[in-house]
Amino acid sequence: MSITASGLALVSAGGAIGSAARYALATQTTQWAQLILPTTRFPWGTWLVNLLGCCIIGVMAGLALRHAWLSANLRLLLFTGLMGGFTTFSAFGLETVELAMRQHWRVAIAYVLSSVLLGLLATAAGFWLGAGAAALGPR
Repeated sequence: MSITASGLALVSAGGAIGSAARYALATQTTQWAQLILPTTRFPWGTWLVNLLGCCIIGVMAGLALRHAWLSANLRLLLFTGLMGGFTTFSAFGLETVELAMRQHWRVAIAYVLSSVLLGLLATAAGFWLGAGAAALGPR
């Protein structure tokens, strides 16, 4: 697959929407977490966004198994753009390093383990749900 102007436009559009949604959800989640757990150091906003993104991309991939709706262009828009903009591995990495630099080892380890393990479980569960839903509907 080569890079095209239309492909860049699709990724950009999806990325803009995904990034804005990530900003809104992560910011709100962090505010709620501070109200509930005022002394928390855990990066709840990024954590929730990444787990939700894993589940959503799993659902979309599961649905795409049985249906031809996922064209190359739609994949660019939804997977690369929207979900790429929504989830954020770089923020996860930076937040983990910052926690470690501040000697918050337990929080850093809990963040890494829960993000990776629950992210994989959320993706698998989403895929299972999407594939199951796709099997129920017409092809």
